[in-house]
Amino acid sequence: MATRLRLQRHGKKGKAFFHIVAADSRAKRDGKFIEKIGTYNPNTNPATIDINFDSALKWVQNGAEMTDTARAILSYKGVLYKNHLLNGVKKGALSAEQVEAKFNAWLAEKDAKISGKKDGLAKNAAADKAARMKAEAESNIAKAAAIEAKNNPVEEVAEAEVEAAAEEATEEASEATAEESTEAPAAEGGEEEASAE
Repeated sequence: MATRLRLQRHGKKGKAFFHIVAADSRAKRDGKFIEKIGTYNPNTNPATIDINFDSALKWVQNGAEMTDTARAILSYKGVLYKNHLLNGVKKGALSAEQVEAKFNAWLAEKDAKISGKKDGLAKNAAADKAARMKAEAESNIAKAAAIEAKNNPVEEVAEAEVEAAAEEATEEASEATAEESTEAPAAEGGEEEASAE
């Protein structure tokens, strides 16, 4: 009988929730199991993993096989690293104190990374909310201006007259500059003819 550490699917459609179990490899996915080791909820960010560390370590040391996802979860929680360090003690490469020191340092580093990720997600959420509120305020101001313009058509007529007068002024200025530019080459051509005579 081969024992496997694997996931059992629970939860509703689209919101899967998993139990991490030690089960006979011949048992159905969601069927009979030997021991429940923990839970895994991928719906949160970062994913929530609750695990009985000692029980999982015991199963790994006894040679239980692992599915790929179960291996990734146990590695993330440090079960495989602790097993690796304990194997070093068996071979005489490390002492028990060194194992605890190394594992505690690894845990502290891991916790710092996780808390950094949570802080970053919280900051991004706050910045996103502020940007949405600002966009909504600008949209409300634009809507209020449109309603005001719709309710006061007299101001629109005055604005249209001002715009029309400004367009006429720019057209007159462009025509004047065009006339000046056509007169200047003609004057230069007359000087050249006089000098040739």
